Amino acid sequence: MNKGIIYFTTVHPRTDTRIRVKQVASLAGAFHERVALYVQDGKGNERDEARGIEVVDTGLPSGGRLARMTKGAWRMYRAVRRARPSVAHFHDPELIPMGMFLKVSGIKVVYDVHEDVPRQILGKHWISPWLRRPVAALVEGVEWVAARVFDGVVTATPTISARFPAQKTVTVQNFPILGELVLPEPTPFAERPPHVAYVGGVTAARGAVQMVQALERVKNDQVRLQLGGTFTPVGLEDEVKALSGWSRVIPHGWVDRKTVANLLGNVRAGLVLFHPAPNHMDAQPTKMFEYMAAGLPVIASDFPLWRKIIDGAGCGLLVDPLEPQAIADAIEWLLEHPEEAEAMGRRGREAVESTYNWERESETLVNFYKQLLVK
Repeated sequence: MNKGIIYFTTVHPRTDTRIRVKQVASLAGAFHERVALYVQDGKGNERDEARGIEVVDTGLPSGGRLARMTKGAWRMYRAVRRARPSVAHFHDPELIPMGMFLKVSGIKVVYDVHEDVPRQILGKHWISPWLRRPVAALVEGVEWVAARVFDGVVTATPTISARFPAQKTVTVQNFPILGELVLPEPTPFAERPPHVAYVGGVTAARGAVQMVQALERVKNDQVRLQLGGTFTPVGLEDEVKALSGWSRVIPHGWVDRKTVANLLGNVRAGLVLFHPAPNHMDAQPTKMFEYMAAGLPVIASDFPLWRKIIDGAGCGLLVDPLEPQAIADAIEWLLEHPEEAEAMGRRGREAVESTYNWERESETLVNFYKQLLVK
């Protein structure tokens, strides 16, 4: 008898789009058994009637990151083990030991890999440079062992999947839900102000400084950057606000999905300007596909994989993300060629409708679970 499916995380918020809105909701719609999301934020339990899922809060431990990784992880393990689901599906590398314990206790375990963590570690500024490669190798070794113990691995990109056993790994890409970011009556493209948008985590490695420096170089003084997201670390915000281009930024802070749709429906282009760090080169940033879904031309970093996507769809311009003048030139070109820019956005939307959408990916996830639950 299927005792249900539990997704659990000690790092991601209960509102995480990939986890709750896409994966958990898709499984709840496909199976009659209990599908729950276990989180650790101290906000209490809730029932999401719209998606047919339970959200269980195991309580936020005091003490910061170390407490989360120790007391918090142990508390999460006990809560999931007590529930005895048929499948426990977790999302944080730091929970690999807890996943091992659950597997030993007779529960099927799935490891969800959002990022290429070993490559990510190579770009962590807070880890001493001489330690990065050994730490990355250690993490890759732990993941290698864990993948051979767990019942399945779900990854966010084909590149990440290549590191795990093919017979138990499935790629479920984090593409947008069709219709989610499209306004019922969007502002006609030609009537929109000369604004561009960036939505997501605002970090140095994602081009926060270069985006604002590019605004300084754009000749049209009406150009604005609609910025949706929070700064990490906090000190970066002060650094960016000290730039002269900050006067052309309209900051929104963290934005919900409805606000994202309204924001993207009233600008001329979307920016995704990740730096060429090891974990970025083969990444597939959700925001790029969300811009495409909203019918916006994209200004993106000129990485080989991204060039294949952007040029393949004919939906944007590629630039050196470390060169503010190149970014400024791309913004000006799109503003000076509105018909071509609108056509790019239209082609991007068509690519999402045919290929880069969650509806296709959810079928992959559901089929994976159908096979897993009958084993």
